[in-house]
Amino acid sequence: MQNYTKYKLKSAEELAPFLAGTDKIFVLACNKCFKEFESVDEPDCEEFLKIAAEQGKTITGSAKVDFLCNKTQTLKKLDIPEGTESVFVVSCGLGVQTIADSVKVPVYAAANSINYRGHHGMALTKKVCDACAQCYLNVTGGICPVIDCSKGLLNGQCGGAKDGKCEVDPNRDCAWEKIEQRLKKQGRLREFLDQPVQTRDYSKVNYKTINEFVTAAREARLDGYYGGVHPSERKELSEHLPLVRFPEPDVVVIPLSMHSGAPANPTVKAGDAVKVGQKIGEAAAFISGNVHSSVSGTVIAVEPRLHPTKGGSVLSVVIKNDKKNEIAETVKPYGDIDTLTPEQIVDVVKESGIVGMGGAGFPTSVKLVPNKPIDAVLLNGCECEPMLTADHRVLLEYADDVIYGLRAMMKTVNAPKGIIVIEDNKPDAVELMKAKVEGIEGVEVVVARTKYPQGAEKMLIKRVMGRQVPSGGLPADVGAVVGNVSTAKAIADAIKTGMPLVERVVTVTGERIARPGNYIVKIGTSVKELIDYCGGLTGDDVTIKTGGPMMGVEVTDTDVPVIKATNGVIAYDKDHTEAVSCIKCGRCVDVCPMELEPLYFAKFHDEGNWQGMADMNVRDCLECRCCEYICSSKIPLVAKIKAGKSAIMEMNKK
Repeated sequence: MQNYTKYKLKSAEELAPFLAGTDKIFVLACNKCFKEFESVDEPDCEEFLKIAAEQGKTITGSAKVDFLCNKTQTLKKLDIPEGTESVFVVSCGLGVQTIADSVKVPVYAAANSINYRGHHGMALTKKVCDACAQCYLNVTGGICPVIDCSKGLLNGQCGGAKDGKCEVDPNRDCAWEKIEQRLKKQGRLREFLDQPVQTRDYSKVNYKTINEFVTAAREARLDGYYGGVHPSERKELSEHLPLVRFPEPDVVVIPLSMHSGAPANPTVKAGDAVKVGQKIGEAAAFISGNVHSSVSGTVIAVEPRLHPTKGGSVLSVVIKNDKKNEIAETVKPYGDIDTLTPEQIVDVVKESGIVGMGGAGFPTSVKLVPNKPIDAVLLNGCECEPMLTADHRVLLEYADDVIYGLRAMMKTVNAPKGIIVIEDNKPDAVELMKAKVEGIEGVEVVVARTKYPQGAEKMLIKRVMGRQVPSGGLPADVGAVVGNVSTAKAIADAIKTGMPLVERVVTVTGERIARPGNYIVKIGTSVKELIDYCGGLTGDDVTIKTGGPMMGVEVTDTDVPVIKATNGVIAYDKDHTEAVSCIKCGRCVDVCPMELEPLYFAKFHDEGNWQGMADMNVRDCLECRCCEYICSSKIPLVAKIKAGKSAIMEMNKK
């Protein structure tokens, strides 16, 4: 594999002048990027330590960091001992600039830029580097005059700065005033003044185009929360299409496991007559969920059937629909929010089998008993997954029910505030919901800048409340409860009509669906029937998923049912790109919203190093697929992460 590393350690002769004037050195080395991802540490740090020792220098410590230019990640790991007089950085100019901006002592570049071939780290830092192979950072305090000075001056101020701003670009601070202030503070101004006059070598390649690309890619990357990606939305295929009730299926297959936790226990048997809303499965544990019939008719089997997301068969109730839509006697209105107690509302939600309908399927009744003070209930109306428009249509066509469900949730957890969060790519929903909540005490709409995975509850909390859910923690730990807008509507239906969760809105879409649409679908309806009703597939080489393209689950057999968490059925071109070796580009680290290092999960998976995965907090992974989406080598990172999580669970049982 070609090594595109942008730097190499300076020679002992080159380092000598900088080492001569300092002692008590901390050494920080970047593990090189854009090269084969090896398990061994890079040797540069040890080589520098040897050179420093030969010159009698005291080393206060050293550290090796992946992607040093990623300021967010680096500062979490940086621990420079007290008494350190200077920091020597073995990295390209990006890493040196990042550290120089972050520490108070002098910072020196211990490496030279070399071998630059147009590859550039997507660093989350405001600093940039031309990798011009003519570095000035050692004499300018880690501030690059080529980049930071609008005129690219190399020998001091032009004299045209006014109030600290550049005369060429009044929106930018004068780089040379910053350089002078930093050098004075560090007692190094004389070093610069004693330097010979320098002239920039313009024969070096100009990488302005690459810098512009990196700047554009970096824009707003930290807006709201770290990381995230901006995949093509492709919502135009169905976002304008109103909800349509899907035709009654002849047979429904209703799994007894449509939620997190224990599967429900069947309460019916073959031959039993059932009605719409009748309980057919009893929650088997605290984290479990009741299951109800979505049609009236006769139970023809209680047997294992293929599940759309679990990768195998689960016990399911198969019902032949008599098309009479007879409602169970137990389906009666429960009352009103104002008359029901919080405990009664929780019982309604539990009895109705309501779970998170954004994809996770966690029992909502458990969320509504946080046993901690709650400051706000956040309703996720972001629908950040590409292609999906189900929640968008629910907001537009069931706005009052969504607000009703939100108010019910607020009452159960005694939250003074309810916030409906909608991405700015849904202006019609924003406008409508803002008008609807006007005058409702404690309820507001927050518009979030579109970014995936905005709807993940930890990202939503950080975006809206500015709070960080701790590793291994829950939203309640930071005073929040998060629900989906479709879940809120289901709560409203249950309270006002007594109807449990027996149907949901599903988007059927994708470039390979003949006629996309948004449908109100009975739970247990076949995915194949949905696709056929929409005109079938166009073409043969197609990927089909339930859910969205990022977190959805691929189905190879469409004879699987719609379940409570099925918000979409999508079909698009199959990607035949083959995975290659990791090139350590660092993009997966830059986009991980949980601030993890996914490249290590892939390497440790291949090595069978499950403890290594656990030590690097793989269990905090959302499986949002940002890393896989951005991966230069097209490595199936999420599959490796899931396998690692399973292996860790087995390891912990022993």
